[in-house]
Amino acid sequence: MRLWRSCGPRADERTGPRRQERRAPAVMTRGLFITGTDTGVGKTVVGVAVLRALVATGWSAIGMKPVAAGRAEGEALNADVAALIAAANVAAPLADVNPYSFARPIAPHLAAREEGATIDLDRIGVAYARLARRADAVIVEGAGGVRVPLGPGTEMLDLPARLGLPVILVVGIRLGCLNHALLSAQALGGRGVRIAGWVANRIDPGMREGDANVAALIERLAAPLVADIGWSADGPPPVPFEPAALSLLGFAP
Repeated sequence: MRLWRSCGPRADERTGPRRQERRAPAVMTRGLFITGTDTGVGKTVVGVAVLRALVATGWSAIGMKPVAAGRAEGEALNADVAALIAAANVAAPLADVNPYSFARPIAPHLAAREEGATIDLDRIGVAYARLARRADAVIVEGAGGVRVPLGPGTEMLDLPARLGLPVILVVGIRLGCLNHALLSAQALGGRGVRIAGWVANRIDPGMREGDANVAALIERLAAPLVADIGWSADGPPPVPFEPAALSLLGFAP
């Protein structure tokens, strides 16, 4: 089983105000965007874990994947979208949960062009607003890395900027992760997007000096480490974020 360590706040760090009667006050963060340093680094694993943790602590929560590229043969639904739906406790129209779904597992702008579509950020924004009216929390998962193109002049990081959401940055701990994580953080900051926390996902069992790389990122990234996922051949864990980690992300227990 993959090891999962959820990281809580230090004693000198403040957490947000406690919610009352199982609903979040209007001042609380109602949405969170899951992005990553690359494709295949565990964004869906993290998104599902956050959703399950929110549901377990009394939130009504729903997942969203604005753009999905890639469906298994004979399947109508992208696997990441299906996982987010299964982890949520609020139902919503598929067109809002996944406004853009493309068949081939290729870059979103190429998949859209192949199918004669244009990825419209305003359409995604309207879908997000409808989901936000249904639930206390909306967990939005991106596709690929922060700078993957969506179309002419638009990139994935434009989505959290458009929606006004803080992000979790999922870092695949493998050779090159320091450069990838720091460049991703720089790009997000350049668009005014706040990183609420980051996750270390140890996806390479042969990674040398993994602990030292994580320590280097703890030192260099301004956001807190909220989870550290250890590698295992048995697949992702069914373990949710702990309440302390949710508090760091804006969701008080």
